[in-house]
Amino acid sequence: MIDKGVTTFMILATSLVMLMTPGLSFFYGGLGNKKNILNIMMQSFVSLGLTTVLWFSFGYSLCFSGTLANGTDLWGVIGNLDKAFLNGITPRTMMAGKAFPEYVFFAYQMMFAIITPALITGAIINRVTFKSYVIFLIFWQILVYYPFVHMIWGGGILQQWGVLDFAGGIVVHATAGFAALVATIYVGKRKGGEHEPNNIPLVAIGTTLLWFGWYGFNAGSELDMNDITVAAFINTDISASFAAITWLLIEWNTGKMKPTFIGLMTGAVAGLATITPAAGYVTVGAAAFIGTMSGIVCYLAVEFKNRMKWDDALDVWGVHGVGGIFGTILLGIFATTTINPGTINGLLYGGGFELITKEVVALLFAIIWASSFTWIMLHAINRYVPVKVTDAIQKSGLDLHMHGEVARVI
Repeated sequence: MIDKGVTTFMILATSLVMLMTPGLSFFYGGLGNKKNILNIMMQSFVSLGLTTVLWFSFGYSLCFSGTLANGTDLWGVIGNLDKAFLNGITPRTMMAGKAFPEYVFFAYQMMFAIITPALITGAIINRVTFKSYVIFLIFWQILVYYPFVHMIWGGGILQQWGVLDFAGGIVVHATAGFAALVATIYVGKRKGGEHEPNNIPLVAIGTTLLWFGWYGFNAGSELDMNDITVAAFINTDISASFAAITWLLIEWNTGKMKPTFIGLMTGAVAGLATITPAAGYVTVGAAAFIGTMSGIVCYLAVEFKNRMKWDDALDVWGVHGVGGIFGTILLGIFATTTINPGTINGLLYGGGFELITKEVVALLFAIIWASSFTWIMLHAINRYVPVKVTDAIQKSGLDLHMHGEVARVI
C-alpha cells in the first residue's frame, strides 16, 4: 500500500538531488576559466541526459537486481539484467519493504548516478576533450560506480559483510575523489598555470543549490520518513555549517590572513561530503565534531595537494575524496544504535574495532579499484580518441573550439 506522505517526501528528495547537478555546474563554472565556462557546465549537464539513458537501459538493473545471499548476482560484485529497461516494473510495483513505488527508488538512485561522475570533472577542467569525457562517463559508471552501488547498497559482497555507507561516502565521494586525482595526474597541468575564479556569485549560486539539494541526498537515503530521516537532515546542516566556519577561521589566521568567500563555500561543501556516509548513524554532537574536523582535514588535504603540485583545479580530491574517506572512518567511531538501531555501535560506543575495520578495508578497496580502472580507461580511450586538448585549444578556450558558443556572464 502506498503511503502518500512517504512517497511525496521521496519524490521531493529525488528532485532535490537532481538539483545538485545543475548546482555543481554553477559551482564549477564560476570557479573555472571564463573561456571554458560552458564546457565545464556542459560536462555536468550531459550526465543528466546520458546517465538517465544508461540507468534506464541496464544501470539500475546491474546495481539493484540479484543479491549475493540468493546467488543471483555475479560474485557479489555486480547485479544481473532482470530489471533492464525496467522490465517487470510498473507504476504500481512497490519497492520491497517500503511504502512507495519502485519507480521512485529508480529515479532517486539515478540522481546519485548522475552527479557522481560529474564530480570528477572539476579536477581536470580546461584539459580534456568533450568526446573523450563522454566515453569516460559511460565506462566509468559501468566499471566503477555500478559495482560499488551493488556491493554496498544492492545486496552485494560488502553489504553482506556489514560495511555501512549511509548516503555515499564510499560509493560517491571516495570513488569520484580518487578518480579525479588519477585523472589529474594523467592529463597533467594546465598550460598557463592556475587562474582566479571568473564569477564568485555563480559559485555562491552553485553552493546554495548543492547545500539545499544535500538535504535530499542525505535525509532521503533513509528511504522513509522517521526519526533517522530527521537526524540525517539536521546532521547535514550542522556539519556543513561547522566546516564552513572552521575553514573560514583557518584562512583568516593563516596564509592569506583574509576571510574569503570561496573558502567559506569550499568549507561548507567539505562538511557536506564528510557527513554523508555517517549522516543517519551519528548524534548531532558527533556531526558538529565531524564538520569541524572536516574543515581542518580537507583544508590540509588541499594544502598538501598544492605542495605536491597536483593540478586538481577545483580541489575535488581534497574536498570530496578526502572528505568521503574521513567521514567513513569517523562513522566507524561515532555510529550508535541510539540513533539508528539498524547499525552497530562504533568504537566510541563500545563496539570495538569491528565496524571501523570493515569501513577502512572497504575504503582501501574502493580507492584501489577506482584509481586503477580510471587509469586504465584513460589510457584505453586515448588510443582511439585524444583525451587531452592541445596547447592551442587551451589557450583559445574550449567553449568556442568545441561547442561553438561563448558564455556571456554579466
